[in-house]
Amino acid sequence: MLDNTNKKGKKIINQKDLIKIVLDKYKNLNLSQKEAENFFQLLIKETIESLKNDVAVKITSFGTFSVKTRYSRGGVNPRNPKERIKIPAVKVAKFKKGKKLKDALK
Repeated sequence: MLDNTNKKGKKIINQKDLIKIVLDKYKNLNLSQKEAENFFQLLIKETIESLKNDVAVKITSFGTFSVKTRYSRGGVNPRNPKERIKIPAVKVAKFKKGKKLKDALK
């Protein structure tokens, strides 16, 4: 189950594994695999929608997802280092860990 690794060889848990772990650990929830997958998808969808609308999503003790604007700036064309280019402004997702997560990783 947890034999997935990334390109650097670090172990990772994907969405399917995470759902299976939760279902195995909390059998008293009486959720089917499909119901758990649907709930997970809804959670992701609503988080993305909130961030698209510039609304932060705070999960107490875990952390806060928010949107940060990375302003436009000058740069260098990597194919032609003598050429200056303008890098446009872009919105990026940011995550700030909460106290429980911070303490757990110490």
